[in-house]
Amino acid sequence: MSRFSEIEDTQKLLEVINQAILDKKGENVINMDLQSIENHITKYFVICTANSVIHANTLADYIRYQTRGTLKERPWKEEGFENSEWILMDYVDVVVHIFLPEARDFYKLEQLWADAETKVIENK
Repeated sequence: MSRFSEIEDTQKLLEVINQAILDKKGENVINMDLQSIENHITKYFVICTANSVIHANTLADYIRYQTRGTLKERPWKEEGFENSEWILMDYVDVVVHIFLPEARDFYKLEQLWADAETKVIENK
């Protein structure tokens, strides 16, 4: 994407992903800024909860639809569709984690990456 700087690209990607999650009623949405962590694996995590397998797949499908339609971006890698308890969508600078409640409680990514700056995302 040559129209924007890298920072603007990443922020726009975050906005589109967050809004897609909110549009489809994803819950407990947070953004974690990992950039201050030494040897960070990505710039941001977006973490949300889905209340069923169908809901998790709907969230992933809509994120993919919105990022492709709005920004011409596609995930570099996707995983977790076999059981949809934890779907991961890797956009390189932003990694989206869609959890069922039990999986989110078990893996506790927010605690694992507790040094990251965390922002709660809510509908405006």
